[in-house]
Amino acid sequence: MALLHTHFFSTSLGQACSLDVILPEAHQGIGIETSGSAGSDPLPVLYLLHGLSDDHTIWQRRTSIERYAATRRLAVVMPAVHRSFYTDQKTGYRYWTFVSEELPRVVQHFFHISARREDTFAAGLSMGGYGALKLGLRCPDRFAAVASLSGAVDLTGFIKSVDPERQAEGRLIFGSYEDYHGSDDDLYALAGKAASSGNPKPRIFLACGSGDFLYEANLAFRPHLEKLGFDVTWSEKAGAVHSWDYWDETIQQVLDWLQLQSL
Repeated sequence: MALLHTHFFSTSLGQACSLDVILPEAHQGIGIETSGSAGSDPLPVLYLLHGLSDDHTIWQRRTSIERYAATRRLAVVMPAVHRSFYTDQKTGYRYWTFVSEELPRVVQHFFHISARREDTFAAGLSMGGYGALKLGLRCPDRFAAVASLSGAVDLTGFIKSVDPERQAEGRLIFGSYEDYHGSDDDLYALAGKAASSGNPKPRIFLACGSGDFLYEANLAFRPHLEKLGFDVTWSEKAGAVHSWDYWDETIQQVLDWLQLQSL
């Protein structure tokens, strides 16, 4: 595998930004099981999203994502979005525009990446799980499958938090609860819009440990999606908490679930 650290100017953010990209190679690496050729066709791509307190390097530092991707013909794109919730913020930057529109164009320009829906996926943890679901539900015509690991699927508590600093942050991003509820930042509302849009629905992988503080929210979101006709794969682990041990294990399940062509 090749790991590329990429820095470029974002027109939607009006500033320089960073992303890391993992690309398959055709050779046999020491300690890495891979075979065959990376091929000449554009690569399928997984947009792998970080959580609230992390950045674009975290998946490489806390998991073996490069090794897990080595046997699959897959590009893994990991952008930095800070504490944005992948949202065009009420007071701040246009991170939704960046991740949903500009980032795919930049990636396809710089790298040999497919633009086909059937080759395009997203996954993430916590805030990144919210971002991945948002990509799938707002852009069902462009994402074939999305995965949320311990995802922040309902942000009501964030916006209405009794912690003044947390509430202030939530309102800077989303505005008031009335602004958020039923909007294109509300996953419950988005699921309904996606289901009635006439577009093919993305497959959805929901995972959360039963010891996670977000477990009940994820448990409630699953039947909402299923009632709307989404193909939902549910994965939980008894006692697992909001931790990298769990996410390192679960991202391997996600890669298997994507049913990618092996090298």
